[in-house]
Amino acid sequence: MKYLSAGCVEYSSNYGSTCGFGAGWIVTDLFNSDSNKHGLGLYVTKAGHETNARVENGNLNVYENEYYGAGVSYTYFMNGIDKSGFTFGVSAHATNSDYDGSVNGFLQVGYQF
Repeated sequence: MKYLSAGCVEYSSNYGSTCGFGAGWIVTDLFNSDSNKHGLGLYVTKAGHETNARVENGNLNVYENEYYGAGVSYTYFMNGIDKSGFTFGVSAHATNSDYDGSVNGFLQVGYQF
């Protein structure tokens, strides 16, 4: 299955939300060809937002950066990948973040139509 996604990855009362798009690919026949409930995938996505303040030449400068990630995921499809139903997943991804660490992850709960 190839997919496009949209959603928010973080919210802060000080800085607002970071929302964006992602793209990925999931296969279910790696574990057991008789079951299509367990998916292993690859994806790219907007992974977050960071703010950095620095004093330069006596002036306070604020820099904002949105960063992106690429990773691997495991998704469990309650009714199988080919049917509507709830999905649950976990993933790990590497990012181009300057301050938030280079390896992070997501927990995912969704509904597939």
